[in-house]
Amino acid sequence: MNKALKITLTIILFAVIFAAVIIGIKFAYDTYINSSYPLKYEEEVYSASDKYNIPKELIYGVIKTESNFDPEAVSAADARGLMQLTQPTFEWLNTYYADDNYDANNADLLFDPKINIDYGTLCLSVLLERYNNDLDTAICAYNAGLGNVDEWLTMKEYSSDGKTIDTTPFGETNEYLKRVKSNRDKYAELYFNK
Repeated sequence: MNKALKITLTIILFAVIFAAVIIGIKFAYDTYINSSYPLKYEEEVYSASDKYNIPKELIYGVIKTESNFDPEAVSAADARGLMQLTQPTFEWLNTYYADDNYDANNADLLFDPKINIDYGTLCLSVLLERYNNDLDTAICAYNAGLGNVDEWLTMKEYSSDGKTIDTTPFGETNEYLKRVKSNRDKYAELYFNK
């Protein structure tokens, strides 16, 4: 075998190996993304997004942050399901805002992904309307409750203008806000801003 043929075969071999490594890396990355940022419950998320005019990436950001897609998740505060709603929040939304009425005394309904995503998205919609479409304030209220946020809005150390939250006294809520927005941004980048 002449020297030129050996060089050509060596170059081809390295190109094949390089291509295989690149394909392997891409496969591993895609597997990581699909497991870390899945598009589960698409029908329910898309339906709720359309119904309440809430971006899909925000709904996914809340689900990822709240339950990491575990429909059976229960918090220490007895918040349930994918978007972690409590029975009193479910009852409040069901009584005053919902088109479909469910037995709000049956908190186990919150384990149903369709109901949970619908009511969680309705809650986001109500909060955004209440707080003049200020996302940070609405997300803080989703985590800490209306009463806390309304009180913080009256305090200069938490709200410079009395309308939007600058920070909260709850480290958990401040961290929650960052996580929801980070997860929302990742979903937007991966799936919705293409």
